[in-house]
Amino acid sequence: MRPPGTRVDVLIVAGNARSLIANRGDLIREMQARGHAVAAAVPRADYLPEVELLGIPVIPLDMARASLAPWQDLRTLAALWLVMRRLRPRVVLGYTVKPVVYGSLAARLAGVPRAYSLITGLGLAFGEARTRRARLLRSLVSLLYRVGLAGNRTVFFQNPDDQEEFLARRILTARSCSVRVNGSGVNLTEYPPCPIPEGPMLFLYVGRLLLDKGVDQFVAAAEQLKPAFPDARFVVVGPHDPKLPHACPAEEVAGWNERGHVEFIGGVRDVRPWLAKCHVFVFPSTYREGIPRCVLEAMATGRAIVTTDAPGCRETVLPGDNGILVPPRDVQSLTRTMRRFLETPELAERMGRASRRLAVERFDVRLVNRVMLEAMGL
Repeated sequence: MRPPGTRVDVLIVAGNARSLIANRGDLIREMQARGHAVAAAVPRADYLPEVELLGIPVIPLDMARASLAPWQDLRTLAALWLVMRRLRPRVVLGYTVKPVVYGSLAARLAGVPRAYSLITGLGLAFGEARTRRARLLRSLVSLLYRVGLAGNRTVFFQNPDDQEEFLARRILTARSCSVRVNGSGVNLTEYPPCPIPEGPMLFLYVGRLLLDKGVDQFVAAAEQLKPAFPDARFVVVGPHDPKLPHACPAEEVAGWNERGHVEFIGGVRDVRPWLAKCHVFVFPSTYREGIPRCVLEAMATGRAIVTTDAPGCRETVLPGDNGILVPPRDVQSLTRTMRRFLETPELAERMGRASRRLAVERFDVRLVNRVMLEAMGL
């Protein structure tokens, strides 16, 4: 590892330490294999010691991901500028809103030759703007993106809906260079195919307990199905932080636990044992995902997918082949779809084989990384 004061070739400005490890780890290793020195900057608030296992210099920064306070954002911009002046990278790559906006601006101010951004979903700001405050937030985030991306060589998108949204809102122009990639990809060696287990059918949800991720829809469908199919299992794997925006209320989660139709496992370091135990993976998200990594991992494992016909999610399913798409926030449609698997269990195995095939053909992380590295001239 080069010391942090040494010049690097590529600086990655990350949304958080966990995503740097899980979503960019293979990209970093491929950059290193091609002879490039890589460093990363991550928000100090969610720094994880295990990020050091990536074998690159990692610089913690003060970056409030949810705050819109101008003084805090100026502080983030100044910190990034200082890091770039010290490391003198040839290339900067940012992902998620603030790393994209302020990483791109800092790169321009610091004289970095080439800046790139990866749009990993548009999140809550580009959801349904039902209130004046929501509309103002969307306008503000659009303006920030427009200013930040103006100096980028290339902007990478993980799904066509986000790419079209940026063009429609004139965040990018038709002359801007944008490239679409198939999500963050999935490491097919780390997520090998697993045989469908014997025994009662298990439906699995993996993700934080957020309303926009659809966990409440999963629970509602499970509570309708459990009385008719008492042997079926409905399992939620993921942490619950009631302080997060759009988190499920603590009292609602307590009620779910008390009724007992759904098993709540909490956060785990490795989801693969649970993927191996399940028959069908269910992810009814209404969030503006890039392409949800949890779904790609389930596909690589060889699991049938039930997810929403929403940006990012719909990219993972060929309807009727490897899974089924349901309308967002439609509990009855979700319930009917899950019932199909209970009544026709052979669907899970057939669609699971198709999921693995699609993961190999389209979402192999090596294919995704190759597109990005070639576009960045690396």
